[in-house]
Amino acid sequence: MAERLEFTTQEKEETLELYQHIREQIAPTLAEGDEAHMRQLLMKTIENRQVNRDVFGLNPILLSFQTAQLMVDEIGLKRDGVLAVLLRPNVEQGLLTVDEVRSQFGESVARILHGLQRIQELYQKNPVVESENFRNLLLSFAEDMRVILIMLADRVNLMRQIRDTENLEAQHEVSQEAAYLYAPLAHKLGLYKLKSELEDLSLKYLEHDAYYHIKGKLSETKQSRDAYIERFIQPISQRLTEAGLRFHIKGRTKSIHSIWQKMKKQHCAFEGVYDLFAIRIIIDTPQEKEKIHCWQAFALVTSMYQPNPKRLRDWLSVPKSNGYESLHITVLGPEQKWVEVQIRTERMDEVAERGVAAHWRYKGVKSESGLDDWLTNIRSMLETSDGLEAMDQFKMELYEDEVFVFTPKGDLYKFPKGATVLDFAYHIHSKLGNTCVGARINSKVVTLRQQLQSGDQVEIMTATNQKPKQDWLNIVKTSRAKSKIRLALKETQVKESLFAKETLERKFKNRKLEMDESVMQLLIRKLGFKEVSDFYRQISSGELDAGHVIDRYIELQQGDQPVTGNNVAESAANFVLDESRLSTNAIQDDVLVIDRNLKGIDYQLARCCQPIYGDSVFGFVTVSGGIKIHREDCPNAPELKKRFGYRIVRAKWSGKGSSQYAITLRVIGNDDIGIVNNLTSIISKDEKLVLRSINIDSHDGLFNGNLTIMIDDNTRLESLMKKLRTVKGVKQVMRI
Repeated sequence: MAERLEFTTQEKEETLELYQHIREQIAPTLAEGDEAHMRQLLMKTIENRQVNRDVFGLNPILLSFQTAQLMVDEIGLKRDGVLAVLLRPNVEQGLLTVDEVRSQFGESVARILHGLQRIQELYQKNPVVESENFRNLLLSFAEDMRVILIMLADRVNLMRQIRDTENLEAQHEVSQEAAYLYAPLAHKLGLYKLKSELEDLSLKYLEHDAYYHIKGKLSETKQSRDAYIERFIQPISQRLTEAGLRFHIKGRTKSIHSIWQKMKKQHCAFEGVYDLFAIRIIIDTPQEKEKIHCWQAFALVTSMYQPNPKRLRDWLSVPKSNGYESLHITVLGPEQKWVEVQIRTERMDEVAERGVAAHWRYKGVKSESGLDDWLTNIRSMLETSDGLEAMDQFKMELYEDEVFVFTPKGDLYKFPKGATVLDFAYHIHSKLGNTCVGARINSKVVTLRQQLQSGDQVEIMTATNQKPKQDWLNIVKTSRAKSKIRLALKETQVKESLFAKETLERKFKNRKLEMDESVMQLLIRKLGFKEVSDFYRQISSGELDAGHVIDRYIELQQGDQPVTGNNVAESAANFVLDESRLSTNAIQDDVLVIDRNLKGIDYQLARCCQPIYGDSVFGFVTVSGGIKIHREDCPNAPELKKRFGYRIVRAKWSGKGSSQYAITLRVIGNDDIGIVNNLTSIISKDEKLVLRSINIDSHDGLFNGNLTIMIDDNTRLESLMKKLRTVKGVKQVMRI
């Protein structure tokens, strides 16, 4: 059970200090009564100890104040964002509802808290946070952009506070989310300082040795590194000024995380990383003189410091496909240290930072095209004085043409708006799509036509008797699903055509006819079919009767024969009916006679019901072309006849049984002494019976045994079952 909250002296002092700092920063934006309401709620919560510490043992109220300070100082959020963060622990613990927040603090604060709640619900679906889709789902799910900014600030603050925690498993999980989810989000939003801190802290917790190795190598203090950059920049600045260029220079040291990524990418040690230091020369010049002035600055830099020609990147002459323009060169600066120099103009810098070639784009952070302009606007709003006020009315309309849905395991997939359950099934696997009958969305059963909504958790339901239908093409939205349905329909058609052909050939044999392929091809054309597959498809579906086809075949085959001998027409008056030929067998068309010597037809006895000689049976034509013999009372018989009536063949046994068949009997009775011996004794006394196996289970005085026996026919079987029922203690004998 979580520890109830009790403030330590240090926590009280820190909370009070943060409270005063935040109040000073956001005072102009507070409404009348805000502070009094907030203080009243906080004091009540603290006094009643109604909030629990988190998994790290941290104080959630103090954490909320630390996050609020970070939001105010680093991001610039004001009243609504701060109040939402401070009220969040009360809402999460169920001490305060969103509606109560709305009545006391207004719609904007309530909207932010509602967005935070929705995202918390997403996390409960165990998402794979490493996926780009989940980052995009968060953006589209938040409703208010400040929700994302609060999440970022909250994660940065949490990463700062868990440095000394003993819960290493939770620390590891939080750090992974920071690396895979929150750092890329901060990068997209242009919050590079927060992004670098998240990356460095996650590296520190996840790869401790690598972090401290690089930190040790960067033994110089920040002050000394800044001094080095200043020494590097000073002569360049002087020469550029003398050349009459208008410019400004930004200098920086690579973060520990960036250095580690370089080391892994280049498979080198720390010493092999060239550009530990980097500067950016940004020139203010008209667009028509951009290239001239950039190359002029390039010439001045390379005349002062030795360049590495292998590290020249000229995206000025030929810009990147995403529009990025700049000159990159690595030079050997003072103290024999390699420094990367980027040269560009104000316009190029603006394009790189906010345009389609934004910094996070060319660094390899993937995104959707619609996201670019939208995030650029957000960055601009953060950097302008009136931007935060404008965000009060800012609603997210991103990804209105896309939906993101979860699998039960937390994997996330993106679909176009209007996609259905069937699209989802085919996206996972063709077999899942072909047998889909519906789904459970958020535990509610829906049809396969149900449209997907962002955040849905979808579990596909299947049935073995389901198969693709033509109208499914009108249900699905994605081209992937459409192509898979067409392929499945085509495969089904091929299988049905093969089955129809085999059925027709079997009927020919039953009529003692040999099929001549040339005559059959002529018949197919005369029946009006252009494609042979269409002919067999109609036989399979029942549109064309096989008996009618055979009659037409005989007419066509005999149509060209000369009228001689037995073919001479005879008067009906001379016809005499031979009644002796009208036996039952003669008038029953198309009956499969089961005989050990049967040739030309591949048949097997079904394992599900184990038919033996004398049983009432029927044949079932399998997809492979063989025939399975089932008992009429087989458990599967009703389903087979209902669904595959066209594949059922009447069958009967030939002559007298001359083979032995394996059958299984279940015997149930009281677990009396000697019952097994009495049962086996009856079987062993009959020389024509062979006991192949016996499986016995005894529980709570009840005997349950399965006997597998080789037997000739069902008459002998009935006799055996009667004898077994006479054994003392036997309650029931049944065939399975």
